[in-house]
Amino acid sequence: MSHDTDQKEWLIIVNPNAGNGRGKKDWEKISALLKREGISFAANFTERKGHAIDLTLKAISAGFRKIITVGGDGTLNEVVNGVFTNSSCLSTDVILSLIPVGTGNDWGRMFGIPLDYEKAVKIIRENKTLLHDVGLVSYYNGAEKKNRYFINIAGLGFESVVVRKTNIQKDKGHGGKLIYFYNLLTSLLSYKNTKAEINIDGEIIHAEVFSLNVGNGRYCGGGMRQTPRALPDDGLLDVTVINGMGKFEIVRNLKILYDGTILQHPKIDGYKCKNIKISSESAMYAEADGESLGQTPAEFSIIPEGINIVYRIKLIP
Repeated sequence: MSHDTDQKEWLIIVNPNAGNGRGKKDWEKISALLKREGISFAANFTERKGHAIDLTLKAISAGFRKIITVGGDGTLNEVVNGVFTNSSCLSTDVILSLIPVGTGNDWGRMFGIPLDYEKAVKIIRENKTLLHDVGLVSYYNGAEKKNRYFINIAGLGFESVVVRKTNIQKDKGHGGKLIYFYNLLTSLLSYKNTKAEINIDGEIIHAEVFSLNVGNGRYCGGGMRQTPRALPDDGLLDVTVINGMGKFEIVRNLKILYDGTILQHPKIDGYKCKNIKISSESAMYAEADGESLGQTPAEFSIIPEGINIVYRIKLIP
Protein backbone atom coordinates (compact mmCIF):
# COMPACT_ATOMS: atom_id res chain seq x y z
CA MET A 1 0.00 0.00 0.00
CA SER A 2 1.65 3.22 -1.11
CA HIS A 3 1.48 6.26 1.16
CA ASP A 4 -0.57 8.13 -1.41
CA THR A 5 -3.50 5.67 -1.36
CA ASP A 6 -3.47 5.56 2.46
CA GLN A 7 -4.57 9.16 2.68
CA LYS A 8 -7.42 8.74 0.20
CA GLU A 9 -8.81 5.55 1.66
CA TRP A 10 -10.93 5.29 4.79
CA LEU A 11 -10.92 2.33 7.10
CA ILE A 12 -14.46 1.53 8.25
CA ILE A 13 -15.02 -0.24 11.54
CA VAL A 14 -18.52 -1.71 11.65
CA ASN A 15 -20.14 -2.92 14.85
CA PRO A 16 -22.69 -5.44 13.53
CA ASN A 17 -24.53 -5.52 16.88
CA ALA A 18 -24.98 -1.74 17.15
CA GLY A 19 -28.57 -0.48 17.33
CA ASN A 20 -29.99 -3.94 18.12
CA GLY A 21 -28.32 -5.51 15.08
CA ARG A 22 -28.83 -2.63 12.64
CA GLY A 23 -25.07 -2.43 12.06
CA LYS A 24 -25.19 -5.78 10.31
CA LYS A 25 -28.61 -5.39 8.72
CA ASP A 26 -27.96 -1.94 7.23
CA TRP A 27 -24.32 -2.36 6.16
CA GLU A 28 -25.26 -3.17 2.55
CA LYS A 29 -27.28 0.03 2.30
CA ILE A 30 -24.50 2.10 3.96
CA SER A 31 -21.71 0.67 1.78
CA ALA A 32 -23.77 1.34 -1.38
CA LEU A 33 -24.18 5.00 -0.31
CA LEU A 34 -20.43 5.34 0.35
CA LYS A 35 -19.64 3.93 -3.10
CA ARG A 36 -22.20 6.22 -4.72
CA GLU A 37 -20.48 9.23 -3.11
CA GLY A 38 -17.09 8.01 -4.42
CA ILE A 39 -15.64 7.33 -0.95
CA SER A 40 -13.05 4.58 -1.18
CA PHE A 41 -12.76 2.33 1.85
CA ALA A 42 -11.80 -0.99 3.39
CA ALA A 43 -14.17 -2.42 6.02
CA ASN A 44 -13.68 -4.51 9.16
CA PHE A 45 -16.36 -5.92 11.45
CA THR A 46 -16.00 -6.12 15.23
CA GLU A 47 -16.50 -9.55 16.78
CA ARG A 48 -16.26 -8.83 20.52
CA LYS A 49 -15.98 -6.09 23.13
CA GLY A 50 -12.64 -4.27 22.75
CA HIS A 51 -12.14 -5.52 19.18
CA ALA A 52 -12.44 -2.02 17.67
CA ILE A 53 -9.36 -0.99 19.70
CA ASP A 54 -7.31 -3.79 18.08
CA LEU A 55 -8.70 -3.09 14.60
CA THR A 56 -7.79 0.61 14.97
CA LEU A 57 -4.24 -0.21 16.08
CA LYS A 58 -3.78 -2.58 13.11
CA ALA A 59 -5.22 -0.05 10.66
CA ILE A 60 -2.95 2.76 11.85
CA SER A 61 0.16 0.61 11.66
CA ALA A 62 -0.91 -0.39 8.12
CA GLY A 63 -0.96 3.30 7.16
CA PHE A 64 -4.61 4.29 7.53
CA ARG A 65 -5.17 7.78 8.94
CA LYS A 66 -8.90 8.15 8.27
CA ILE A 67 -11.42 6.02 10.16
CA ILE A 68 -15.20 5.82 9.95
CA THR A 69 -17.12 4.17 12.78
CA VAL A 70 -20.40 2.51 11.83
CA GLY A 71 -21.95 1.95 15.24
CA GLY A 72 -22.73 3.70 18.48
CA ASP A 73 -20.83 5.77 21.02
CA GLY A 74 -19.24 2.66 22.55
CA THR A 75 -17.59 1.65 19.26
CA LEU A 76 -16.42 5.24 18.74
CA ASN A 77 -14.91 5.17 22.24
CA GLU A 78 -12.94 2.03 21.38
CA VAL A 79 -11.63 3.62 18.16
CA VAL A 80 -10.50 6.70 20.14
CA ASN A 81 -8.68 4.41 22.59
CA GLY A 82 -6.99 2.65 19.67
CA VAL A 83 -5.85 5.99 18.24
CA PHE A 84 -4.45 7.20 21.57
CA THR A 85 -2.56 3.98 22.35
CA ASN A 86 -0.96 3.62 18.90
CA SER A 87 2.78 4.11 18.45
CA SER A 88 2.89 4.78 14.67
CA CYS A 89 1.59 8.35 14.50
CA LEU A 90 0.31 11.33 16.48
CA SER A 91 -3.36 11.28 17.45
CA THR A 92 -3.79 14.53 15.49
CA ASP A 93 -2.70 12.76 12.27
CA VAL A 94 -5.95 10.80 12.42
CA ILE A 95 -9.40 11.88 11.21
CA LEU A 96 -12.46 10.25 12.77
CA SER A 97 -15.92 10.14 11.29
CA LEU A 98 -19.18 8.54 12.37
CA ILE A 99 -22.18 6.93 10.71
CA PRO A 100 -24.43 6.51 13.75
CA VAL A 101 -26.21 3.18 14.06
CA GLY A 102 -26.34 3.02 17.86
CA THR A 103 -29.27 3.53 20.19
CA GLY A 104 -28.10 6.82 21.75
CA ASN A 105 -26.14 8.76 19.09
CA ASP A 106 -25.26 11.18 21.89
CA TRP A 107 -21.92 12.30 20.50
CA GLY A 108 -23.14 12.68 16.90
CA ARG A 109 -26.19 14.70 17.98
CA MET A 110 -23.89 17.50 19.13
CA PHE A 111 -22.43 17.96 15.65
CA GLY A 112 -25.63 17.53 13.67
CA ILE A 113 -24.71 14.04 12.45
CA PRO A 114 -28.11 12.51 11.79
CA LEU A 115 -29.37 8.91 11.94
CA ASP A 116 -30.21 9.27 8.22
CA TYR A 117 -27.42 7.30 6.48
CA GLU A 118 -27.55 9.28 3.25
CA LYS A 119 -27.03 12.58 5.10
CA ALA A 120 -24.33 11.09 7.35
CA VAL A 121 -22.40 9.90 4.27
CA LYS A 122 -22.66 13.33 2.62
CA ILE A 123 -21.13 14.89 5.75
CA ILE A 124 -18.15 12.52 5.38
CA ARG A 125 -17.76 13.46 1.73
CA GLU A 126 -17.78 17.17 2.61
CA ASN A 127 -15.03 16.37 5.14
CA LYS A 128 -15.22 19.48 7.34
CA THR A 129 -12.93 18.80 10.29
CA LEU A 130 -12.23 20.29 13.69
CA LEU A 131 -9.71 19.46 16.39
CA HIS A 132 -11.62 17.88 19.25
CA ASP A 133 -10.43 17.66 22.86
CA VAL A 134 -10.17 14.19 24.38
CA GLY A 135 -10.68 13.25 28.02
CA LEU A 136 -8.68 10.74 30.01
CA VAL A 137 -9.93 8.95 33.12
CA SER A 138 -7.80 6.89 35.47
CA TYR A 139 -9.57 4.51 37.86
CA TYR A 140 -9.04 1.23 39.70
CA ASN A 141 -10.00 -2.36 38.95
CA GLY A 142 -9.31 -3.91 42.32
CA ALA A 143 -5.74 -2.83 43.13
CA GLU A 144 -4.82 -2.23 39.48
CA LYS A 145 -4.79 1.33 38.14
CA LYS A 146 -6.14 1.69 34.60
CA ASN A 147 -6.68 4.44 32.01
CA ARG A 148 -9.42 5.04 29.48
CA TYR A 149 -9.76 7.82 26.92
CA PHE A 150 -13.19 9.30 26.20
CA ILE A 151 -14.50 11.70 23.58
CA ASN A 152 -17.95 12.58 24.92
CA ILE A 153 -18.95 12.19 28.60
CA ALA A 154 -17.67 10.17 31.54
CA GLY A 155 -19.24 9.84 34.94
CA LEU A 156 -19.25 8.43 38.45
CA GLY A 157 -22.02 7.38 40.75
CA PHE A 158 -25.65 6.88 39.81
CA GLU A 159 -25.12 7.28 36.05
CA SER A 160 -22.60 4.42 36.06
CA VAL A 161 -25.00 2.11 37.88
CA VAL A 162 -27.60 2.72 35.16
CA VAL A 163 -25.00 2.28 32.39
CA ARG A 164 -23.79 -0.99 33.95
CA LYS A 165 -27.33 -2.44 34.06
CA THR A 166 -28.02 -1.26 30.51
CA ASN A 167 -24.79 -2.79 29.20
CA ILE A 168 -25.63 -6.17 30.76
CA GLN A 169 -28.99 -6.06 28.97
CA LYS A 170 -27.37 -4.92 25.70
CA ASP A 171 -25.02 -7.91 25.87
CA LYS A 172 -28.13 -10.11 26.05
CA GLY A 173 -29.53 -8.42 22.95
CA HIS A 174 -31.93 -5.95 24.60
CA GLY A 175 -31.24 -2.30 23.83
CA GLY A 176 -32.91 1.03 23.25
CA LYS A 177 -33.58 4.34 24.97
CA LEU A 178 -36.50 2.94 26.97
CA ILE A 179 -34.28 0.30 28.59
CA TYR A 180 -31.97 3.07 29.80
CA PHE A 181 -34.89 5.06 31.19
CA TYR A 182 -36.39 1.95 32.86
CA ASN A 183 -33.01 1.19 34.50
CA LEU A 184 -32.78 4.79 35.64
CA LEU A 185 -36.09 4.54 37.48
CA THR A 186 -35.49 1.07 38.99
CA SER A 187 -31.93 1.91 40.10
CA LEU A 188 -33.23 4.93 42.02
CA LEU A 189 -34.95 2.64 44.54
CA SER A 190 -31.74 1.08 45.84
CA TYR A 191 -29.15 3.80 45.17
CA LYS A 192 -27.48 5.71 48.01
CA ASN A 193 -25.49 8.94 47.87
CA THR A 194 -21.76 8.61 48.51
CA LYS A 195 -19.52 10.84 50.66
CA ALA A 196 -16.68 12.03 48.47
CA GLU A 197 -13.74 14.40 48.38
CA ILE A 198 -13.47 16.20 45.06
CA ASN A 199 -10.37 18.11 43.96
CA ILE A 200 -11.15 20.48 41.07
CA ASP A 201 -7.95 22.07 39.70
CA GLY A 202 -6.60 22.12 43.27
CA GLU A 203 -9.75 23.35 45.01
CA ILE A 204 -11.13 20.77 47.46
CA ILE A 205 -14.86 20.17 47.96
CA HIS A 206 -16.62 17.66 50.20
CA ALA A 207 -19.95 16.42 48.92
CA GLU A 208 -22.62 13.75 49.29
CA VAL A 209 -22.55 12.74 45.65
CA PHE A 210 -25.55 11.34 43.83
CA SER A 211 -23.76 11.53 40.50
CA LEU A 212 -20.87 13.36 38.92
CA ASN A 213 -20.55 13.89 35.17
CA VAL A 214 -17.44 15.01 33.32
CA GLY A 215 -18.24 16.26 29.84
CA ASN A 216 -16.42 17.11 26.72
CA GLY A 217 -19.77 16.79 24.97
CA ARG A 218 -23.31 17.75 25.96
CA TYR A 219 -25.49 14.66 25.60
CA CYS A 220 -25.52 11.23 27.22
CA GLY A 221 -27.97 8.42 27.98
CA GLY A 222 -29.95 8.96 24.78
CA GLY A 223 -30.49 12.72 24.93
CA MET A 224 -29.87 13.70 28.56
CA ARG A 225 -28.10 17.03 28.94
CA GLN A 226 -26.01 16.55 32.06
CA THR A 227 -23.22 18.91 30.94
CA PRO A 228 -25.25 21.40 28.86
CA ARG A 229 -22.50 24.02 28.45
CA ALA A 230 -19.66 21.72 27.40
CA LEU A 231 -17.67 22.58 24.30
CA PRO A 232 -15.61 19.95 22.51
CA ASP A 233 -12.78 22.33 21.63
CA ASP A 234 -12.30 24.72 24.59
CA GLY A 235 -9.53 22.74 26.31
CA LEU A 236 -11.70 22.29 29.42
CA LEU A 237 -13.84 19.62 31.04
CA ASP A 238 -17.36 20.54 32.19
CA VAL A 239 -18.23 18.95 35.51
CA THR A 240 -21.75 18.60 36.93
CA VAL A 241 -22.10 17.40 40.53
CA ILE A 242 -25.54 16.40 41.84
CA ASN A 243 -25.30 16.75 45.65
CA GLY A 244 -27.33 15.07 48.36
CA MET A 245 -30.59 14.76 46.47
CA GLY A 246 -33.14 12.19 47.65
CA LYS A 247 -34.92 9.69 45.41
CA PHE A 248 -38.21 11.61 45.28
CA GLU A 249 -36.44 14.88 44.59
CA ILE A 250 -34.66 13.22 41.66
CA VAL A 251 -37.92 11.80 40.28
CA ARG A 252 -39.59 15.22 40.60
CA ASN A 253 -36.69 16.83 38.74
CA LEU A 254 -36.21 14.23 35.99
CA LYS A 255 -37.06 16.72 33.26
CA ILE A 256 -34.08 18.95 34.15
CA LEU A 257 -31.79 16.05 33.16
CA TYR A 258 -33.14 16.48 29.62
CA ASP A 259 -34.05 20.14 29.09
CA GLY A 260 -30.64 21.83 29.57
CA THR A 261 -31.59 23.65 32.81
CA ILE A 262 -29.80 21.23 35.17
CA LEU A 263 -27.28 23.79 36.43
CA GLN A 264 -30.04 26.09 37.71
CA HIS A 265 -31.01 23.65 40.49
CA PRO A 266 -29.69 24.73 43.95
CA LYS A 267 -28.30 21.26 44.74
CA ILE A 268 -26.46 20.92 41.44
CA ASP A 269 -23.07 22.53 40.86
CA GLY A 270 -21.25 23.10 37.60
CA TYR A 271 -17.53 23.67 37.07
CA LYS A 272 -15.11 24.08 34.19
CA CYS A 273 -11.65 22.66 34.81
CA LYS A 274 -8.63 20.85 33.41
CA ASN A 275 -8.34 18.19 36.10
CA ILE A 276 -10.60 16.61 38.69
CA LYS A 277 -9.78 13.93 41.29
CA ILE A 278 -12.36 12.03 43.30
CA SER A 279 -11.94 9.76 46.30
CA SER A 280 -14.97 8.33 48.08
CA GLU A 281 -15.87 6.55 51.30
CA SER A 282 -17.48 3.62 49.51
CA ALA A 283 -16.59 2.69 45.92
CA MET A 284 -18.20 4.76 43.18
CA TYR A 285 -18.17 3.17 39.75
CA ALA A 286 -17.02 4.96 36.63
CA GLU A 287 -18.20 4.93 33.01
CA ALA A 288 -16.85 6.64 29.91
CA ASP A 289 -18.88 7.14 26.70
CA GLY A 290 -21.34 4.54 28.04
CA GLU A 291 -18.65 1.91 28.66
CA SER A 292 -18.56 0.51 32.23
CA LEU A 293 -15.18 0.84 33.96
CA GLY A 294 -13.80 0.25 37.48
CA GLN A 295 -14.10 2.34 40.62
CA THR A 296 -12.75 5.29 42.62
CA PRO A 297 -10.29 6.79 43.39
CA ALA A 298 -10.56 8.33 39.94
CA GLU A 299 -9.01 11.22 38.06
CA PHE A 300 -10.22 12.98 34.91
CA SER A 301 -8.04 15.19 32.75
CA ILE A 302 -8.18 16.81 29.31
CA ILE A 303 -6.01 16.51 26.19
CA PRO A 304 -6.73 19.74 24.25
CA GLU A 305 -7.10 19.43 20.46
CA GLY A 306 -6.40 15.71 20.63
CA ILE A 307 -7.99 14.39 17.42
CA ASN A 308 -9.61 15.52 14.16
CA ILE A 309 -13.31 14.80 13.73
CA VAL A 310 -15.67 15.30 10.78
CA TYR A 311 -18.74 17.38 11.66
CA ARG A 312 -21.72 19.19 10.13
CA ILE A 313 -22.52 21.95 12.64
CA LYS A 314 -20.21 23.52 15.21
CA LEU A 315 -21.28 24.51 18.70
CA ILE A 316 -20.85 28.10 19.66
CA PRO A 317 -20.28 29.07 23.31
